[in-house]
Amino acid sequence: MLDLVGRRSEREAVEKFLSLALSGHSGSVVVRGEAGIGKTALLEHSRQAALASAFRVESSVGVESETQFAFAGLHQLCAPLMDRTGTLPEPQQAALGVAFGLRDGAAPDRFLVGLAILNLLAEVAEEEPLLCLVDDAQWLDEASAQVLAFVARRVGAERLALMFGVRDSDDADSLAFAGLPELRLERLGESDARALLSTAVHTPMDEGVRERILAEAGGNPLALLELPNNMRLAHLAGGFELPDALSVPHRLEESFRRRSASLPPPTQLLLLVAASEPTGDAALLWRAAAHLELAREVAAPAEAAGLLEIDIRIRFRHPLVRSAVYQAAMPPDRRRAHGALAEATDPLTDPDRRAWHRAQAVLGADEEAAEGLERSADRARARGGVAAAAAFLQRAAELSPEPAARARRALEGAHAKHEAGATESALELLMVAAAGPLDALPSARLQLLRAQIAFHQSRGSQGPQMLLDAAKTLAPLNASLARETYLQALDAAIVTGDPGGGVLKVAEAARAAPAPPMLPQPADLLLDALVTTFTQGYEAGVPELRRALIAFAREEPHPGSVGDSDSHRWLWLASRTAMSIFDDEMAHLLADRHVRLAREAGALATLPAALLVQSVMLVLSGELARASGLADEQASIVASTTTAVPLLHAQLILAAWRGRSHETGEIQATIIRLAASRGDDSEVSLAQYALAVLHNGFGEYPLAQTAATRAFQSDELRHSNLAHSELIESAARASQPERAVEAMEQLCTRARASGTPWALGMAARAQALTSTGSAAEDQYREAIGQLSHSRMGGYLARTHLVYGEWLRREGRRRDARDQLRTAHQLLTDMGAEAFAARAARELRATGEHPRARTAQPTDELTTQELHVARLVATGATSREVGAQLFLSPRTIEAHLRNIFRKLGITSRRELKALQLA
Repeated sequence: MLDLVGRRSEREAVEKFLSLALSGHSGSVVVRGEAGIGKTALLEHSRQAALASAFRVESSVGVESETQFAFAGLHQLCAPLMDRTGTLPEPQQAALGVAFGLRDGAAPDRFLVGLAILNLLAEVAEEEPLLCLVDDAQWLDEASAQVLAFVARRVGAERLALMFGVRDSDDADSLAFAGLPELRLERLGESDARALLSTAVHTPMDEGVRERILAEAGGNPLALLELPNNMRLAHLAGGFELPDALSVPHRLEESFRRRSASLPPPTQLLLLVAASEPTGDAALLWRAAAHLELAREVAAPAEAAGLLEIDIRIRFRHPLVRSAVYQAAMPPDRRRAHGALAEATDPLTDPDRRAWHRAQAVLGADEEAAEGLERSADRARARGGVAAAAAFLQRAAELSPEPAARARRALEGAHAKHEAGATESALELLMVAAAGPLDALPSARLQLLRAQIAFHQSRGSQGPQMLLDAAKTLAPLNASLARETYLQALDAAIVTGDPGGGVLKVAEAARAAPAPPMLPQPADLLLDALVTTFTQGYEAGVPELRRALIAFAREEPHPGSVGDSDSHRWLWLASRTAMSIFDDEMAHLLADRHVRLAREAGALATLPAALLVQSVMLVLSGELARASGLADEQASIVASTTTAVPLLHAQLILAAWRGRSHETGEIQATIIRLAASRGDDSEVSLAQYALAVLHNGFGEYPLAQTAATRAFQSDELRHSNLAHSELIESAARASQPERAVEAMEQLCTRARASGTPWALGMAARAQALTSTGSAAEDQYREAIGQLSHSRMGGYLARTHLVYGEWLRREGRRRDARDQLRTAHQLLTDMGAEAFAARAARELRATGEHPRARTAQPTDELTTQELHVARLVATGATSREVGAQLFLSPRTIEAHLRNIFRKLGITSRRELKALQLA
């Protein structure tokens, strides 16, 4: 191919990429570069190379005007594979069916669709290696782009290759593919550019003209091929033409525009119709042409000019041809083309595309067109296409002749834009909606959305107040929504950790929340309980908090409920609240349920936060290896989705408990940098808690005390009880117990109110650290006894450590050895390296040499392999494990082969016998 002159290394890279996929090492690559640089040509070379190697090849092309149709690009790619969906689990089949409009049902989570596509492609690749080509991926609809980028990040051991052609742009359109492996196409060097130009031009060319073309093309292959076509023969032979200052893509577009403008008017109109309809359906083009009374013969001049080809499908010479034709057309001609396409589009099989063309065909406001778009928005939302629904609603608002309808549609569009992550567009639509007129309830919903966007953007102290104001406005209008907003405000106040009494202020205001309109739901009970806790005191609130948590635990969960308006959306707050009353069993139960429901729903927007809480609970319980698996899974999911906000809390706390200074410092620096960009002090407080743990582990008590004091100032860390014990231990060991008096009093008060073994054990431990003589010993024994009856293995091990240290300082070396030996064994086994080293130092001080940790077979496994091994050991199939980890079954099988080899076993039965779960 002429376009691949000078692309030897790129061709070799593609061929190696395909060879790896053929051998079972799946991969993805983004072919990136400017317009005309040869991306399409390289993808076509990949197609031919793959076909020669017995690959099956499927492809899709993004089109700029297609971005408002949810899953359009994905459907184009996967339509030939849909006969294989019967092999997928039913939830995945349902998700795909709803997303593609093939069946009714609840809107699927975007990433459950992604898991379905991953497994569908993997199933096809089981029979024959599969190459998926997506050109102009920067113009895919948002839903398709996110799903395909997710799949590209999750491929592993399938015989599957994905290639995306992405044009360089400053826009956000191609951000979904950021971070994937890239193959960048640069401009050709001078010798290759001359060779391509000489090959492309078969007429005599004046040397000056040749140099001018080479200079203007600047090594862009398409420019080298197209610029000579825009010159008359006299110019090529030495004529003159005024230069211009257009960039290469604009120059190319102008070249295509001039070439199309030279065609007969009927041909130009047919070209415009083809450019206005991105599906490439030739039958639809001819139906629209018939409405315009255009004969098929009028296409011949455009084909002869090399602008497009028409057979079963329409193929433009280059995407710049389409955009040049469409942008150059006069508005009346565009409306005429869209009108013909609307008439030619079947209202039963493709009502949304018909509605969109109808909307582009009208001049000025048109209520009928606006209503059609609103119906399309409803259908898009039902398929999970939130971004598409937002686009339909935005255009519907623009076409609405009545101000009230315009405001209503703009408000709904703003909600959809915010849900889709397009915050700035949401704010613009809110301005339109605010111009009104709006009734009281929509006006209050507008105020609520503004508050939610403000908190989402900055997570600053003004967020809870704005949510509180919205809740007050909603109170007389919609009791359920008002109560939900009060709970949002209270959660926001806790999270921001305002030391100036922000939580109390919100809780005081929330006392005015209206009564539940029906039987109180778990979230209603939680709101009332939190209000009681923060306004009347911890002791008064504990019984109500416990009732609320029991209600959450008793509620019958159902798959798909996460993210809905029911109480399961509050499991994030409920599991954290269980920590606040030291109910470790309830915290584990609710955190486990949150993760399980998020997995079943495929809710990857929710799952990272659920995994965060669960992994933190596992760290505190001393199950650091399990916590590490979940933290890695969380990080992998966040990286796979790209739209999720990075949640580094689990990794930070895990690194601190492990005693890994460098890792903790790096994560802390990242968190502080992100927090500074959002003005979020609560993130900084959490980092201080982690530093307190880290320094306590190393016995650096003054540093630990400084960090713990800062952490203790945060409402969030006080609420969760994380900061208390770190401050008390560091202050006591730094011989400044008076610096922890408030933490001590609060911890002991809460322990008495809670009454759980975890609470009583932590209070006794704190009292022992600040006591002397027999009183201290009694408290140490009490702490160990209580914590032994809880799930909090991390704190139990650390209590053995501080008790052993106290005994050694009391001169009771033999007794100290027993406690320190236990502490060292527990801390070593759980991987709390700094604390274990602290115990080892103390043991050596008693005259005993600590035993080295016995190597375990599982030490050879990576974190991911250990996670897979634990799940397989429970009896789960590869398909079930893959669904849980958002990987294909074939990738799970590849992990299993590595696991068996490293552990020296040959079966799942032997793996189960190792008791890894």
